[in-house]
Amino acid sequence: MSEKIRRILDNLKSGRLSIERALGMLKDLPYKDLGFAKVDNHRSLRRGFPEVIFGKGKTPEQIIQIANKIISHDGVLLITRADKALFSRLRKLYPKAGFNEKAGIISYRKRPAVLKRGTVLIVTAGTADMPVAEEAKATLELMGNRAEGLYDVGVAGIHRILDKKDILAKAAVVIVIAGMEGALASVISGLVSKPVIAVPTSVGYGASFRGIAPLLTMMNCCSPGVAVVNIDNGFGAGYFASLINQ
Repeated sequence: MSEKIRRILDNLKSGRLSIERALGMLKDLPYKDLGFAKVDNHRSLRRGFPEVIFGKGKTPEQIIQIANKIISHDGVLLITRADKALFSRLRKLYPKAGFNEKAGIISYRKRPAVLKRGTVLIVTAGTADMPVAEEAKATLELMGNRAEGLYDVGVAGIHRILDKKDILAKAAVVIVIAGMEGALASVISGLVSKPVIAVPTSVGYGASFRGIAPLLTMMNCCSPGVAVVNIDNGFGAGYFASLINQ
């Protein structure tokens, strides 16, 4: 339930608000038209989490206006593909906002998230895949998930992942992040009984085609139970894993 709806219901129950006034306040729930953007106020009702701002390609002024509407309505903010300059400006308005520089994510919460029961394990093939892993981790934690990392366990030294089968078995969902040929997702899916979300990265030499090669490998995985998100899309993997972990 969104912050705004909670306030309206509380005021309605206490008699501080009439039914007519409450209905008037709820009229803007479908979306708020800012001219350059239509903020989806129903997102948290449909998906359990408010609209997320993709920072790249928007001006700081546009992002701040959208952020103000989301925070006032839902009390939670997540901006992906953000930078220090944007964070500096936003922090003046919301001092409790946080910035994960590795992930490029700005986050803010008025209230602590209700912690979900399961743990999402984030596995990377190499150290170079860690920025994508950090984006997934930051997304998961803001959405109320426990997230743990298992990094640099790619198939070039497969004993490194075989040695961690007990950790894999405890996870509710496993996110596997890999560049080059992207084989790690298939290997891990063959070891676990839980859903696997595969994330191809743009890490690799020329024939990896900036992530196309691992994307195709992951999509052609012969082990069932693997879902694939777009190249370098740690946010999408974290969001999907959180839905599974509801």
